[in-house]
Amino acid sequence: MVRLPMKPGRSSRIIGSLPVIALALAAVLWRVAFPDALPAPIATPAQSLPGYQAATPGDGVLRGAWYELAFTQPTAAANPEESAVERLLIEMVDRSQQTLDVAIHDLDLERVTESFARAAQRGVRVRMVAESTIVGSTDRRTQLQVQRLRDADIPIVVDGASHTMHHKFVVADGRWVQTGSWNYTFSETYRNNNNAIVIESRELAANFTSEFEKMFLQGRFGSAKPRGVPYPVLGLAGARVENYFSPADRSASHVIRWLGAAQQRVRFLAFSFTHDGIGDAILERARSGVAVGGVFEASATRDQYSEYARLKSAGLDVLLDTNPFNLHHKVMVLDGRVTIFGSFNFSASADRENDENLLIVEDPGLAAAFEAEYERIRAQALGRNGRP
Repeated sequence: MVRLPMKPGRSSRIIGSLPVIALALAAVLWRVAFPDALPAPIATPAQSLPGYQAATPGDGVLRGAWYELAFTQPTAAANPEESAVERLLIEMVDRSQQTLDVAIHDLDLERVTESFARAAQRGVRVRMVAESTIVGSTDRRTQLQVQRLRDADIPIVVDGASHTMHHKFVVADGRWVQTGSWNYTFSETYRNNNNAIVIESRELAANFTSEFEKMFLQGRFGSAKPRGVPYPVLGLAGARVENYFSPADRSASHVIRWLGAAQQRVRFLAFSFTHDGIGDAILERARSGVAVGGVFEASATRDQYSEYARLKSAGLDVLLDTNPFNLHHKVMVLDGRVTIFGSFNFSASADRENDENLLIVEDPGLAAAFEAEYERIRAQALGRNGRP
């Protein structure tokens, strides 16, 4: 652990027949008690899910019953206006009153850093865990933000130089969690395709706080972190959420488990997709008649381990993105109902080495929002004139 210097201060078989309602209850209890078991087939119509509320657009933010979601809109403008993802985070930070825990892989956005400093100045306890490259950066923008954090007496714990702390999350007041694929940088906000979500849930916040304190208080990163969070499975206004952290939880196994339950379609957006097991699971679903479509970050497919060529040669509808910068999403949507997302790339290093977070959410409104983002990016990718 390296701490950034700061200024002084602050089975049996079921016998006989049971009523349908009892069977349904047993299935729910089984899934809660044994979240690693294979999920039931994803088949419930969206409108029949309790608490279902489709996301609605407004001010660049999609709002559901329990979340606020935003996507970046890459632009060529030299001085772009404030992005919805940036505004979403800053609004959460500005309403915090007691605590802010920040874990971030990259940072150079002045407005975001200033919001952390404002919180500290009004008495909020602000703590940060950062990838070591932030504090050792030679980039002037990053250096300025690190100095602002120092000036605000915000303590920062960084990981080792040979390790990757890949989280991008903030927990506010033990109540709100912001996470997704988005790092707090200019390029990530105005050049790359990303997602950011704010979720109000004390249970989910407790999970992310547990992960944070393993790093901040214990100085344990990667495989050194102990496994376990308070609420690996939780409910949110009718939605069901599974929450995992790499490497202890072997997040890829949960992605594969849920892929095995897809019955109709799989859609994905992938910055880095090199995990053979996840590729195998997608190919198996395609052979079973599930419609698979995906868009890869074009530059990443030059990696000899990329799954792109294997899926393409198998006849799957996979394309290369057209963003001249990066498609940075790490998203899968299953049967228009389940969304898999977070900081977790579909790679062996994300599964076994890096500090990562993964959410698997059953909620049709959230899935519809992510699937719309997939369709938008796919439509752009189709314009590559036969080059995918």
